[in-house]
Amino acid sequence: MIEAEWWDYEDPAELAEAVAGDVGFIIESALDARGQCLLALPGGRTPLPIYEKLAKAKIDWKRVTIIPTDERIVAMTDPLSNAAALARVFLPKGARVVPVISEKAPDYRSAGMAADARLQDFPWPPDLVWLGVGTDGHTASIFAGPDLDDALGAPKARRAVGVMPDPLPPEAPVARVTLTKAAILSARTVMLVLTGKEKKKLLERALKEGASSSLPIGRVLADAEQAIDIHWSE
Repeated sequence: MIEAEWWDYEDPAELAEAVAGDVGFIIESALDARGQCLLALPGGRTPLPIYEKLAKAKIDWKRVTIIPTDERIVAMTDPLSNAAALARVFLPKGARVVPVISEKAPDYRSAGMAADARLQDFPWPPDLVWLGVGTDGHTASIFAGPDLDDALGAPKARRAVGVMPDPLPPEAPVARVTLTKAAILSARTVMLVLTGKEKKKLLERALKEGASSSLPIGRVLADAEQAIDIHWSE
């Protein structure tokens, strides 16, 4: 059974306040302990209000490095770019926001290898990997499809892989690069943030099923050695 601690909130505003406070504490603790902090943060719409609140915190952002948990293989100028969305919020604060893809990669698997090589230069493990979950059960860009086993079964030393979701999500029908299961679970803290009753039911099912789940999120978290913090509101 996956060990998880749920935090339920009345509304997204209360959720944003609480999660921003928790992430701020994680950052300050890392800076106190190691003088630097590495965060892996998701794209998407749900985190944006939380990021805006977090960015107002009085943190020494120049010692904070941020990478995306996953990235769409698009140009930084493309609206689908997760790194660009993170940069818009945190670069003005002085944080280092690092894209993980190379636009020159000939295919998505090569893009994954390039991302892994880039991440090998980072002080590991991350202090926080923040995950979301899709209505299809994906997390980061670990989707059902032909590359699922590559993302789930990559060696511990492998930090990123390229993936082609099947089917492609209609809102972002492009190949991706994602942190591997091993990279996600290496983090000092793993946090999930989600909204809506549908996603809560789906995640409860995935946590119960664990390694036998048909949902990627269940299989990702099945081997977690740390308790997973889950923040939810309707």
